[in-house]
Amino acid sequence: MSTSKEQLQYFLSMMPGVGDVTSRAMMGEYLLYYRGRLFGGIYDGRLLVKNIPSAKQMLTDCAEVIPYLGAKAMLEICQPDPIFMLELLETIYPDLPEKRTK
Repeated sequence: MSTSKEQLQYFLSMMPGVGDVTSRAMMGEYLLYYRGRLFGGIYDGRLLVKNIPSAKQMLTDCAEVIPYLGAKAMLEICQPDPIFMLELLETIYPDLPEKRTK
């Protein structure tokens, strides 16, 4: 099952104070970037973030899920809240790898 553009818009609307969030379509799903750094994606209509220590510390009640066969586990955000999302992204940003240059 792939993610629709409407689902993408819904999740992006949960981040109105986060003007630096961008998306990129990838095989029917969407990768999400904050200030140019990959932080997660929308897979099968689920908002998932990278399973890194700073995210795990903030998302203690979120389930670890596999977005697709062969992928690393990610943390699912069940009920995104604009204020919480801004806090989460600001917290995990320093731990996200910088964009690779070719």
